[in-house]
Amino acid sequence: MVRRIGTTARGIRTPIVKEGDDLANIVVDSLLLAASSEGFSIKDRDVLGITESLLARAQGNYATADAIAKDIKVKFPSTVGLVFPILSRNRFSIILKGIISSGRKVVLLLSYPSDEVGNHLMDIDKMDELKINPYTDILTESDYRKLFGEKVVHPFTGVDYVNMYKEIGKDNIEIIFSNNPRTILDYTKDILVANIHDRHRTKRILKESGANIVYGLDDILNSSIDNSGYNPEYGVLGSNLASENELKLFPRDCQSFVESVQKKVREKTEKNIEVMIYGDGAFKDPVGKIWELADPVVSPGYTKGLEGTPNELKLKYIVDTELDDLHGDEVMEAVKQKINSKGNNLVEKEESLGTTPRRLTDLLGSLCDLTSGSGDKGTPIVLIQGYFDNYATE
Repeated sequence: MVRRIGTTARGIRTPIVKEGDDLANIVVDSLLLAASSEGFSIKDRDVLGITESLLARAQGNYATADAIAKDIKVKFPSTVGLVFPILSRNRFSIILKGIISSGRKVVLLLSYPSDEVGNHLMDIDKMDELKINPYTDILTESDYRKLFGEKVVHPFTGVDYVNMYKEIGKDNIEIIFSNNPRTILDYTKDILVANIHDRHRTKRILKESGANIVYGLDDILNSSIDNSGYNPEYGVLGSNLASENELKLFPRDCQSFVESVQKKVREKTEKNIEVMIYGDGAFKDPVGKIWELADPVVSPGYTKGLEGTPNELKLKYIVDTELDDLHGDEVMEAVKQKINSKGNNLVEKEESLGTTPRRLTDLLGSLCDLTSGSGDKGTPIVLIQGYFDNYATE
């Protein structure tokens, strides 16, 4: 039979998961129940994605603003220079609340016209009209309000983030705007780096420029405070608001978890699937210009078969450049032969032009994130089938 379907992605419903639940068994049982009820079979090299929040909840990996405050008190003797946080109620407000609760004064340095992931603080066209140079100009909060107005709201959330952070900090926060992290050194030499993907570079620049203390959000709650949750690798990076005073942290021990799920599926089905934990997808919204990835990585844990990047031919390139004199079944057979004879590394080869060499986990995690959504679909695990097949696969 000629194969008619390529890659498919299915959201799998699970029971509501609570702290202490045996998540590995819940995931496997949910997968097998879905396969039985919907009439599909598990196959070798299927990919099973589990959302990071499910694992973190089962682990009870939560922490309060008070735990953050205690860690800040230990690490910072006085004023905290807080550099380049993202603009978010969900991702940053509780972290800031904890820092403020420490009693330390905060000087908050915001990048502009947008944060690291594309949330805008100001209209970029108006910034151009006002002849503001984002590479050199430093703005105070007073400058910002005079230039852009007393209420500047995010186009998607309707939130004035500068005002929100000011209200959290009350009289204990000063806000400035600059794209040079060294600006903070004019206010304090004790720095907490809050950006995500450029954090290592920001830390290096500040250390080389004379900072005294330099920590990142990945250094906050990287061990437990009074039995709180923690993450030894990412700290509070990747955390999400759980309640008005509590964060859900990025999950721990992801590697051992995905390997245990892989083993359980193999024991019950005799199939060797790949398993990954996924968070935010690595894609950018074309309207709001927001890069979705506010987690430190798309996948904090995955089985070995998901290492690397795709090794694919660009079919339309081959058809347009090499097969003009062939038609019908001859074209199909020529394409299949080309695929079957391709090498193991097509990077820089003409026939791979246009196949962006992104990591498999970033591509698959993005597909999982889009499939499961972040709302009320109730499908926190995703089964992807046929991803490693190609046009020559029968």
